[in-house]
Amino acid sequence: MKIGFIGLGNMGNPMAANLAKAGHDVSGFDMADVTVPGVTMASSGPEAATDADIVVTMLPNGQILRAVANEIIPAMAPEAVWIDCSTVDVDSARAVAEQAKEADVLAVDAPVSGGIGGAAAGTLTFMAGGSDAAFEKASPLFDIMGQKAVHCGESGAGQAAKICNNMILGVTMIATCEAFALADKLGLDRQKMFDVVSTSSGYSWTMNAYCPAPGVGPASPADNDYQPGFAAELMLKDLRLSQQAAESSDADTPMGQVATALYEKFVESEDGLGKDFSAMLPRFEKRTRG
Repeated sequence: MKIGFIGLGNMGNPMAANLAKAGHDVSGFDMADVTVPGVTMASSGPEAATDADIVVTMLPNGQILRAVANEIIPAMAPEAVWIDCSTVDVDSARAVAEQAKEADVLAVDAPVSGGIGGAAAGTLTFMAGGSDAAFEKASPLFDIMGQKAVHCGESGAGQAAKICNNMILGVTMIATCEAFALADKLGLDRQKMFDVVSTSSGYSWTMNAYCPAPGVGPASPADNDYQPGFAAELMLKDLRLSQQAAESSDADTPMGQVATALYEKFVESEDGLGKDFSAMLPRFEKRTRG
Protein backbone atom coordinates (compact mmCIF):
# COMPACT_ATOMS: atom_id res chain seq x y z
CA MET A 1 0.00 0.00 0.00
CA LYS A 2 1.25 3.52 -0.80
CA ILE A 3 1.07 5.77 2.26
CA GLY A 4 1.82 9.46 2.65
CA PHE A 5 2.74 10.57 6.19
CA ILE A 6 2.82 14.26 7.07
CA GLY A 7 4.11 15.39 10.45
CA LEU A 8 7.14 13.38 11.56
CA GLY A 9 7.75 14.67 15.06
CA ASN A 10 8.08 12.70 18.28
CA MET A 11 4.89 10.77 17.59
CA GLY A 12 4.70 10.71 13.79
CA ASN A 13 8.27 9.56 13.28
CA PRO A 14 7.95 6.14 14.98
CA MET A 15 4.42 5.68 13.63
CA ALA A 16 5.66 6.15 10.06
CA ALA A 17 8.63 3.88 10.75
CA ASN A 18 6.29 1.10 11.91
CA LEU A 19 4.25 1.39 8.71
CA ALA A 20 7.41 1.13 6.61
CA LYS A 21 8.65 -1.79 8.71
CA ALA A 22 5.37 -3.58 7.96
CA GLY A 23 6.23 -3.45 4.25
CA HIS A 24 4.27 -0.42 3.09
CA ASP A 25 5.65 2.17 0.65
CA VAL A 26 5.75 5.27 2.85
CA SER A 27 6.49 8.79 1.62
CA GLY A 28 6.96 11.30 4.43
CA PHE A 29 7.10 15.06 4.88
CA ASP A 30 7.86 17.35 7.79
CA MET A 31 8.76 21.04 8.01
CA ALA A 32 11.87 20.04 9.96
CA ASP A 33 14.80 18.21 8.40
CA VAL A 34 14.16 14.69 9.67
CA THR A 35 14.79 11.14 8.56
CA VAL A 36 12.69 8.07 9.30
CA PRO A 37 13.91 4.48 8.84
CA GLY A 38 12.39 3.01 5.69
CA VAL A 39 10.54 6.19 4.72
CA THR A 40 11.23 8.12 1.50
CA MET A 41 11.19 11.84 2.21
CA ALA A 42 9.07 14.11 -0.01
CA SER A 43 9.68 17.79 -0.63
CA SER A 44 6.15 18.85 0.35
CA GLY A 45 2.91 17.62 1.84
CA PRO A 46 1.11 17.47 -1.51
CA GLU A 47 3.98 15.43 -2.96
CA ALA A 48 3.66 12.91 -0.12
CA ALA A 49 -0.12 12.76 -0.67
CA THR A 50 -0.09 12.36 -4.44
CA ASP A 51 -1.16 8.87 -5.57
CA ALA A 52 -1.27 7.66 -1.95
CA ASP A 53 -3.89 5.09 -0.98
CA ILE A 54 -3.88 6.49 2.53
CA VAL A 55 -2.51 9.75 3.94
CA VAL A 56 -1.75 10.03 7.66
CA THR A 57 -1.22 13.36 9.39
CA MET A 58 0.09 14.11 12.89
CA LEU A 59 -0.02 17.90 13.38
CA PRO A 60 0.23 20.34 16.30
CA ASN A 61 -3.13 22.16 16.20
CA GLY A 62 -6.33 22.87 14.34
CA GLN A 63 -5.02 25.92 12.51
CA ILE A 64 -2.17 23.94 10.98
CA LEU A 65 -4.54 21.05 10.23
CA ARG A 66 -6.82 23.35 8.23
CA ALA A 67 -3.84 24.76 6.31
CA VAL A 68 -2.52 21.28 5.51
CA ALA A 69 -6.00 20.17 4.43
CA ASN A 70 -6.10 22.98 1.88
CA GLU A 71 -2.83 21.68 0.41
CA ILE A 72 -3.23 17.90 0.45
CA ILE A 73 -6.91 17.28 -0.31
CA PRO A 74 -6.59 18.56 -3.90
CA ALA A 75 -3.58 16.24 -4.37
CA MET A 76 -5.40 13.14 -3.13
CA ALA A 77 -7.20 10.70 -5.40
CA PRO A 78 -10.96 10.14 -5.04
CA GLU A 79 -11.74 7.37 -2.54
CA ALA A 80 -8.30 7.72 -0.95
CA VAL A 81 -8.35 7.74 2.86
CA TRP A 82 -7.08 10.53 5.08
CA ILE A 83 -6.34 9.54 8.70
CA ASP A 84 -5.67 12.56 10.89
CA CYS A 85 -4.04 11.50 14.16
CA SER A 86 -3.60 15.03 15.48
CA THR A 87 -5.31 16.16 18.67
CA VAL A 88 -7.24 19.29 17.69
CA ASP A 89 -10.53 21.06 18.37
CA VAL A 90 -13.68 19.27 17.29
CA ASP A 91 -14.76 22.13 15.01
CA SER A 92 -11.54 21.89 12.97
CA ALA A 93 -11.86 18.11 12.70
CA ARG A 94 -15.41 18.40 11.39
CA ALA A 95 -14.52 21.24 9.01
CA VAL A 96 -11.70 19.38 7.26
CA ALA A 97 -13.79 16.19 7.14
CA GLU A 98 -16.49 18.08 5.26
CA GLN A 99 -13.83 19.53 2.96
CA ALA A 100 -12.55 16.02 2.27
CA LYS A 101 -16.07 14.71 1.65
CA GLU A 102 -16.61 17.34 -1.04
CA ALA A 103 -13.48 16.01 -2.80
CA ASP A 104 -14.62 12.36 -2.46
CA VAL A 105 -11.83 11.69 0.05
CA LEU A 106 -12.66 9.43 3.01
CA ALA A 107 -11.64 11.19 6.23
CA VAL A 108 -11.06 9.73 9.69
CA ASP A 109 -10.16 11.82 12.73
CA ALA A 110 -8.16 9.42 14.89
CA PRO A 111 -6.29 11.02 17.80
CA VAL A 112 -4.20 8.63 19.84
CA SER A 113 -3.45 7.66 23.41
CA GLY A 114 -0.24 5.96 24.50
CA GLY A 115 2.45 8.61 24.16
CA ILE A 116 5.86 8.36 22.54
CA GLY A 117 6.46 4.91 24.01
CA GLY A 118 3.23 3.60 22.53
CA ALA A 119 4.05 5.14 19.16
CA ALA A 120 7.43 3.40 19.10
CA ALA A 121 6.07 0.06 20.31
CA GLY A 122 3.03 0.13 18.04
CA THR A 123 0.66 -0.08 21.01
CA LEU A 124 -1.34 3.12 20.58
CA THR A 125 -5.08 3.37 21.09
CA PHE A 126 -6.95 5.20 18.32
CA MET A 127 -10.23 7.03 18.93
CA ALA A 128 -11.76 7.32 15.49
CA GLY A 129 -14.51 9.42 13.98
CA GLY A 130 -15.81 9.07 10.42
CA SER A 131 -17.96 6.89 8.21
CA ASP A 132 -18.04 3.12 8.48
CA ALA A 133 -16.37 2.86 5.06
CA ALA A 134 -13.54 5.19 6.04
CA PHE A 135 -12.93 3.38 9.33
CA GLU A 136 -12.89 0.00 7.61
CA LYS A 137 -10.25 1.14 5.12
CA ALA A 138 -8.15 2.74 7.87
CA SER A 139 -8.30 -0.28 10.20
CA PRO A 140 -5.31 -2.21 8.76
CA LEU A 141 -3.07 0.75 9.55
CA PHE A 142 -4.48 1.06 13.06
CA ASP A 143 -3.54 -2.60 13.56
CA ILE A 144 0.07 -1.81 12.66
CA MET A 145 0.48 1.42 14.63
CA GLY A 146 -1.59 0.42 17.66
CA GLN A 147 -3.22 -2.27 19.73
CA LYS A 148 -6.76 -0.94 19.71
CA ALA A 149 -9.00 1.29 17.60
CA VAL A 150 -12.48 2.34 18.66
CA HIS A 151 -14.91 3.72 16.10
CA CYS A 152 -16.55 6.42 18.20
CA GLY A 153 -19.02 7.76 15.63
CA GLU A 154 -19.17 10.29 12.82
CA SER A 155 -16.53 12.92 12.03
CA GLY A 156 -15.33 14.73 15.14
CA ALA A 157 -16.27 11.89 17.48
CA GLY A 158 -12.66 10.74 17.77
CA GLN A 159 -11.56 14.20 18.90
CA ALA A 160 -14.48 14.39 21.32
CA ALA A 161 -13.46 11.08 22.89
CA LYS A 162 -9.81 12.16 23.18
CA ILE A 163 -10.71 15.49 24.75
CA CYS A 164 -13.04 13.89 27.31
CA ASN A 165 -10.50 11.17 28.13
CA ASN A 166 -7.69 13.63 28.71
CA MET A 167 -9.83 15.94 30.81
CA ILE A 168 -10.35 12.95 33.12
CA LEU A 169 -6.61 12.23 32.99
CA GLY A 170 -5.61 15.78 33.91
CA VAL A 171 -8.09 16.02 36.77
CA THR A 172 -7.13 12.57 38.08
CA MET A 173 -3.39 13.28 38.00
CA ILE A 174 -3.89 16.43 40.04
CA ALA A 175 -5.95 14.51 42.61
CA THR A 176 -3.32 11.75 42.77
CA CYS A 177 -0.50 14.25 43.31
CA GLU A 178 -2.49 16.12 45.95
CA ALA A 179 -3.14 12.87 47.79
CA PHE A 180 0.56 11.93 47.88
CA ALA A 181 1.48 15.40 49.14
CA LEU A 182 -1.19 15.12 51.84
CA ALA A 183 0.02 11.62 52.79
CA ASP A 184 3.54 13.03 53.23
CA LYS A 185 2.31 15.69 55.63
CA LEU A 186 0.29 13.10 57.55
CA GLY A 187 3.37 10.88 57.91
CA LEU A 188 1.98 8.09 55.74
CA ASP A 189 4.58 6.06 53.87
CA ARG A 190 4.14 6.46 50.10
CA GLN A 191 4.52 2.76 49.37
CA LYS A 192 1.89 1.91 52.00
CA MET A 193 -0.43 4.48 50.47
CA PHE A 194 0.10 2.98 47.03
CA ASP A 195 -0.52 -0.53 48.34
CA VAL A 196 -3.87 0.56 49.76
CA VAL A 197 -5.12 2.94 47.06
CA SER A 198 -4.04 0.80 44.10
CA THR A 199 -6.31 -2.01 45.32
CA SER A 200 -9.11 0.13 46.76
CA SER A 201 -11.72 2.60 45.60
CA GLY A 202 -9.04 5.21 44.83
CA TYR A 203 -7.71 2.99 42.02
CA SER A 204 -6.91 4.96 38.85
CA TRP A 205 -4.59 4.81 35.86
CA THR A 206 -2.57 7.72 37.26
CA MET A 207 -1.98 5.78 40.47
CA ASN A 208 -1.62 2.21 39.23
CA ALA A 209 0.11 2.59 35.86
CA TYR A 210 1.72 6.06 35.92
CA CYS A 211 2.38 6.74 39.58
CA PRO A 212 3.77 10.27 40.10
CA ALA A 213 5.82 9.22 43.17
CA PRO A 214 9.39 8.08 42.36
CA GLY A 215 10.16 4.51 43.35
CA VAL A 216 6.53 3.59 43.87
CA GLY A 217 4.56 1.33 41.53
CA PRO A 218 5.63 0.46 37.98
CA ALA A 219 8.39 2.50 36.34
CA SER A 220 7.13 5.91 35.20
CA PRO A 221 8.57 9.33 34.28
CA ALA A 222 8.75 10.08 38.00
CA ASP A 223 11.62 7.57 38.13
CA ASN A 224 13.46 9.52 35.43
CA ASP A 225 13.42 12.97 37.06
CA TYR A 226 10.05 13.64 35.39
CA GLN A 227 11.42 13.64 31.88
CA PRO A 228 8.25 13.69 29.81
CA GLY A 229 6.38 10.69 28.62
CA PHE A 230 3.48 13.13 28.25
CA ALA A 231 4.63 16.71 28.69
CA ALA A 232 2.77 19.10 30.96
CA GLU A 233 2.37 21.57 28.10
CA LEU A 234 0.63 18.89 26.04
CA MET A 235 -1.75 18.21 28.90
CA LEU A 236 -2.42 21.94 29.06
CA LYS A 237 -3.18 21.94 25.33
CA ASP A 238 -5.69 19.10 25.73
CA LEU A 239 -7.33 20.67 28.77
CA ARG A 240 -7.74 23.93 26.88
CA LEU A 241 -9.37 21.98 24.05
CA SER A 242 -11.74 20.41 26.57
CA GLN A 243 -12.78 23.82 27.84
CA GLN A 244 -13.16 25.18 24.32
CA ALA A 245 -15.46 22.24 23.57
CA ALA A 246 -17.33 22.74 26.85
CA GLU A 247 -17.93 26.39 26.03
CA SER A 248 -19.12 25.69 22.49
CA SER A 249 -21.49 22.96 23.71
CA ASP A 250 -22.60 24.78 26.90
CA ALA A 251 -21.33 21.99 29.18
CA ASP A 252 -20.58 22.60 32.87
CA THR A 253 -17.06 21.27 33.61
CA PRO A 254 -15.87 22.89 36.87
CA MET A 255 -13.15 20.30 37.59
CA GLY A 256 -11.91 20.62 34.02
CA GLN A 257 -11.73 24.38 34.48
CA VAL A 258 -9.72 24.06 37.69
CA ALA A 259 -7.35 21.52 36.14
CA THR A 260 -6.80 23.81 33.16
CA ALA A 261 -5.99 26.76 35.42
CA LEU A 262 -3.56 24.69 37.51
CA TYR A 263 -1.66 23.32 34.51
CA GLU A 264 -1.62 26.78 32.96
CA LYS A 265 0.05 28.17 36.08
CA PHE A 266 2.39 25.17 36.31
CA VAL A 267 3.56 25.46 32.70
CA GLU A 268 3.56 29.23 32.19
CA SER A 269 4.45 30.67 35.60
CA GLU A 270 6.25 27.88 37.46
CA ASP A 271 8.76 25.24 36.32
CA GLY A 272 6.48 22.77 34.56
CA LEU A 273 7.48 23.52 30.97
CA GLY A 274 9.37 20.55 29.53
CA LYS A 275 8.48 18.24 32.42
CA ASP A 276 6.08 15.34 32.55
CA PHE A 277 2.54 16.18 33.56
CA SER A 278 3.02 14.04 36.69
CA ALA A 279 5.61 16.57 37.95
CA MET A 280 2.65 18.19 39.66
CA LEU A 281 3.66 16.06 42.67
CA PRO A 282 6.88 17.95 43.54
CA ARG A 283 4.89 21.15 42.96
CA PHE A 284 2.37 20.18 45.64
CA GLU A 285 5.13 18.90 47.95
CA LYS A 286 6.51 22.44 48.21
CA ARG A 287 3.19 24.14 48.86
CA THR A 288 1.18 24.85 52.00
CA ARG A 289 -2.52 25.46 52.34
CA GLY A 290 -2.00 29.22 52.42
